[in-house]
Amino acid sequence: MKPAPFTLLRARTCDEASEFLQRAAGSAKVIAGGQSLGPMLNLRLSRPDVLIDISGITALTEARDEDDSVVFGACITHAAIEDGRVPDPTNGFMQRVARGIAYRAVRNRGTIAGSVVHADPSADWLTTLTALGAVVEIVGVGGARSVALINFVIMPFTVDLREGEFVTGIRVRKRAADTRYGYFKFCRKAGEFASAMASVVVDTTSACGVIGATGSKPYVVAETSRFLPVSPATLADAAQHVQELAIADDPAADRANAAAFGRALKQVTK
Repeated sequence: MKPAPFTLLRARTCDEASEFLQRAAGSAKVIAGGQSLGPMLNLRLSRPDVLIDISGITALTEARDEDDSVVFGACITHAAIEDGRVPDPTNGFMQRVARGIAYRAVRNRGTIAGSVVHADPSADWLTTLTALGAVVEIVGVGGARSVALINFVIMPFTVDLREGEFVTGIRVRKRAADTRYGYFKFCRKAGEFASAMASVVVDTTSACGVIGATGSKPYVVAETSRFLPVSPATLADAAQHVQELAIADDPAADRANAAAFGRALKQVTK
């Protein structure tokens, strides 16, 4: 299929993009890589009157290295992270996640912010960035604001973006060299969206475990530190705990979530 007719506007600055959004009065969509929005347009699941291309805004294609964090511009691609062309505040973990997203052709065009805004529960960044405590940076005609990713996602494919706003970047805190990471996902074949996934981030002061691909927003496992240090006994406890949470409300899916969480948890010992 082909998309319904729309007007394409190319923004050269964030202010210009905000002006375009305000002028469109709720009938516009922002596009950069187009790996999520493109298929939705072709299937006519999304029918904006105006499409605003922000890929030409130079500032959004760069990463900003600050004292305690790195801010990834909204238009930074998965491939740029995979190839190490931008700083990695996680000492290689984000590179590893990027490497496992879909296929290289998708990673060459798909962007980190596009994935977050699309809010597909099975997307890699949604789960891993939640575990990393990422913050979403937003601008609009009313000014700038920041929202923790866990609060930014309201439900599948629905995020906290007000009329006239768009995402300019994703802020990720720099991690110490001894921070440990785990990430595991079940896919029927390489490149497909996951049917179950989990991510665990452990440092000297905290432990955060997140279960994704739940059919809802990422689920933060509140008692992750309870299963550390990892041992056969704590892994069994973790699996039982996740199954009892009944996140998916389906026995088979809950077992898959438990297995994914256990395998991610086991990786933090390496």
